[in-house]
Amino acid sequence: MGFEVKLRQFDTTITVEPGDTVLQVALDQGLDYPCGCQSGNCGSCKSVLRSGDVDMAVYSEFALSDDEKASGLILACRAMPTSDCEITYLEPDEVVSHPRRLLDCCVTELTDLTHDIKRVRLSVDAGGPFSFSAGQYAKVSFGDLDARDYSMANLPDDSVLEFHIRAMDGGDVSHYVADKLKVGDKVRVDGPYGVSYLREAHRGPIVAVGGGSGLAPIKAIVERALQAGLPQEIKFYIGMRDERDVYMEDAFKALQAKHPNLKLEVVLSEPSGETGRRTGFLCDVLKQDFTDLDGAKAYLAGPPIMVETCVAALETLGARREDCHADAFYSVHELAEQEAS
Repeated sequence: MGFEVKLRQFDTTITVEPGDTVLQVALDQGLDYPCGCQSGNCGSCKSVLRSGDVDMAVYSEFALSDDEKASGLILACRAMPTSDCEITYLEPDEVVSHPRRLLDCCVTELTDLTHDIKRVRLSVDAGGPFSFSAGQYAKVSFGDLDARDYSMANLPDDSVLEFHIRAMDGGDVSHYVADKLKVGDKVRVDGPYGVSYLREAHRGPIVAVGGGSGLAPIKAIVERALQAGLPQEIKFYIGMRDERDVYMEDAFKALQAKHPNLKLEVVLSEPSGETGRRTGFLCDVLKQDFTDLDGAKAYLAGPPIMVETCVAALETLGARREDCHADAFYSVHELAEQEAS
């Protein structure tokens, strides 16, 4: 008995028999599914598994990394459904290929951005060149500590890498960065990773949402969009708990003054005193500000609950799920709680 596979872009459903792949059946039925080698080596048929389950035949890690697979991506040419599924292929401007690098870096600057977020800037001493798309992240290792995922906050063509690292409760690595890391220390950087990067060919409205240290990749995305001269409106939301958590506002206001298509909004969810800023949850603010986001793309980073509620709100406003881009970041303790539940 075959499984029903809904292909979002074609607005059709195909039946895939056990042992057959999604791509094979789609092509057999005359659908113009993007593909290349059809053998799991090129990544041209990379797709998002929206629902359901598939088994994957052998494929190259260069076509699909473990992190991409963990984020919900599959290769249609290798995917054999084991249940009914819903699948969306990545649009041409969504498929990026940057060589994975293992970099030897050195700390060149440490700056306190807030009471609990530190900016770490690194020079690349060996292993480069390092290319990535704005919004991606890397695995960063300090000393003998385990690697952690941190998003690049700098533009892709900058010579210095920048990370914003928040001291997390019980976080050995983040507290090492806060208390012990020094200028001149050696750091290893492995990357790039992630699928929540700026789609530069898109010309619809952009909604950029950054909460806490999740502001780092959103900063890179907004700055790159402006650098590339993207003409559409960019609505940039910074969500923080309280006034003391807001950072880099002056720099973003300067960008807004220079680029009329950029609109900045700072929202506080738990202000400790009177404030002239907007308050509340970002998901509610989005519902207040928009009525129709069909054709828009959204980029989100921050606490998982913030990202999840904002994506849900965006969908109610007409944004397609495949146009809401967010890489899931969980602390070690959050992952442990998930595994225990």
